[in-house]
Amino acid sequence: MTDVVIIGAGIIGASVAFWLKRLQPSLEVILLERDRTFARASSARSASSIRQQFSSEVNIRMSQFGAEFLREMGIALEARGYLYLGESTLRAAHATQTAAGASIALLSRAQLKTRFPWLQVDDIELGALGLSGEGWFDGPALHASVLSEARRRGAKLVEGDARGFELEHQRIKAVRLSDGTRVECRHAVNAAGPWARAVGAAAGIELPVFARRRTVFVLSCPQTLAGCPLVIDPSGFWFRPEGRHSDRRGAIYIAGTTPITDEDDAPLEPDYREFDEALWSRMAHRVPAFEALRVERAWAGYYEMNVFDANALIGAHPAIANLWFANGFSGHGMQHAPAAGRGIAELIVHGGFQTLDLSPLGLERVAKKHPFVERNVIG
Repeated sequence: MTDVVIIGAGIIGASVAFWLKRLQPSLEVILLERDRTFARASSARSASSIRQQFSSEVNIRMSQFGAEFLREMGIALEARGYLYLGESTLRAAHATQTAAGASIALLSRAQLKTRFPWLQVDDIELGALGLSGEGWFDGPALHASVLSEARRRGAKLVEGDARGFELEHQRIKAVRLSDGTRVECRHAVNAAGPWARAVGAAAGIELPVFARRRTVFVLSCPQTLAGCPLVIDPSGFWFRPEGRHSDRRGAIYIAGTTPITDEDDAPLEPDYREFDEALWSRMAHRVPAFEALRVERAWAGYYEMNVFDANALIGAHPAIANLWFANGFSGHGMQHAPAAGRGIAELIVHGGFQTLDLSPLGLERVAKKHPFVERNVIG
């Protein structure tokens, strides 16, 4: 009998396996993955950024843990920070962030103009800029490193499509695969990302997690924006530089926004209409140089959106004690995977959280209809 079967070997599942083998090397751990190329995985299609500018302390702590983990794994962070543009609502979040040890500067309109002269801020009252531990990194490299280390420590990567469970006395006894194979286990972990809802349903559990397509546009601009961080506009779009250098087409940026129609399980193909209809005019308003933007290409990935409160679901479901969930990260999965993985591993190995208290993210809140809302969700 396998000790732990993890459904999904993307960054969340790989992190759970990594920490399980690190905390208790003797555990037999299987990572079930239906597509070992990870072609559609959110890990491969993420913008791979990390920030401490959240409205909830637990998310700030998870990001701080993630930034330290990047250093431990030797993954370079392009630490240019996030720049949130907005109004007085930034002040309330700033108090929470600084109380948690985040280094965030509040900038007035005049300070924004001085620091970022390429930015149009006449309609902006305030900005919040992360001074450390924020930026972007090579997400696929992080995933590959974590998965490789988990396997080096003895976790097994097995190709298989989990379709159901065998239960006995309200506990998971085995995971059933599409080819009829059954894998007996003491614990099962749902780390299926955008497909977590179907895995939960196979155990009779309804998750408020839906796959929401997000298109990322790769854009060239003749002008380089000096010192450009990752910018979040009050209207909902974001942009940042891509790479360290310009090329023959000019400076390269990536950008995205919430789709006009945010459908569940939309085809995983870029929607170029979003740029013309929802993005370009707003970007050109905020940065006049973006009038000359040119779309070079685009890609699409899924947010595993928790429509209940936009926060992760981490822990066991009250109905099944040995079925663990790490789902619904709502765009924060890459940066919060290290902390979430360790949290699930601690629950399995120690019976409780040891490093970070992730209990505010427990699944009980859904059943009790007590949302724990994260207000700083991008896109």
